[in-house]
Amino acid sequence: MLTFDTNKIFSVTPSNFDELARVVFHYQYQYVPLFKTWVDLISPNLDFEKIPYSFPMMPISFFKTHQIGPTIASCEKIFESSGTTGVVTSRHYLADLQLYEHSFLKGFERVYGSISDWCILGLLPAYLERENSSLVYMASCLVQRSGHSKSGFYLYNYKDLAKTIAVLEASGQKTLLLGVSFALLDFAKEFPQQLKTTVVMETGGMKGRGVEITRAELHDRLKAGLGIDVIHGEYGMTELLSQAYSTGNGRFICPPWMRVMVASEDNPKEGYKQGTGMLQVIDLANVYSCSFIATQDLGRVYEDGSFEVLGRIDHSDARGCSLMVV
Repeated sequence: MLTFDTNKIFSVTPSNFDELARVVFHYQYQYVPLFKTWVDLISPNLDFEKIPYSFPMMPISFFKTHQIGPTIASCEKIFESSGTTGVVTSRHYLADLQLYEHSFLKGFERVYGSISDWCILGLLPAYLERENSSLVYMASCLVQRSGHSKSGFYLYNYKDLAKTIAVLEASGQKTLLLGVSFALLDFAKEFPQQLKTTVVMETGGMKGRGVEITRAELHDRLKAGLGIDVIHGEYGMTELLSQAYSTGNGRFICPPWMRVMVASEDNPKEGYKQGTGMLQVIDLANVYSCSFIATQDLGRVYEDGSFEVLGRIDHSDARGCSLMVV
């Protein structure tokens, strides 16, 4: 596989996004055999100039059934999604691990500023207990890059977490509490408090934890228990190398090299810049696997490119990082 100039990905602008998306499309059509097979099967007479809005996005489920991208010999890392016993999980084969690191660090800092200004606390028990989680890898790198002596992970030791947060709050330290939803709920219930300098970010993750609740109800409970006005959110998944962030109200903002569109179930080949339907993601950082993905999430995309997740398509598997129907 010919190396792609990834500097182009992270210097992309809204004005040349479509042009670069076409370049990436041609690259993947040439070097990712499964992608070529899919395109030829679904759209043998594809009008290349209409990419990326009239294009057969590859179903995300292919990451469960096929190896997409580099061969095992040239693979630097394999990320695997969470799943209950007996469920086939997605596997993302990475040809360039530094590409992922650059994507999530640059994506984080464009929203929250320098990572060195933060103390990062990870409350990710379900993910820390398994291997090959892309979320844990990202959080681990953020913990290390922060350089703060109290940055680190917690399993179910909520008492220690509460003590650490109290010390950080007393010193006025900017802190990010990045947590899976069920653990944040448990923590807020067991240790209610009034946070002032701590940002709480949920990553989803209520699967298999009893009755599911809406995102609005989750946020209301967390705000009441932790004494804060807004809950931040992260939209990411094993199959992507980029993340979108919400700084409140469940509206996610993509980095410049990522775009979310919608398509109707009746015509999934046609993508729209705004509206309600099935979410389709263009993640240019996925250049060595597949950048054009049809998710199984239902959502709404707004005129400014921000989006919210409304739920899941009927009968689709619940992802470990997914939340609930709004």
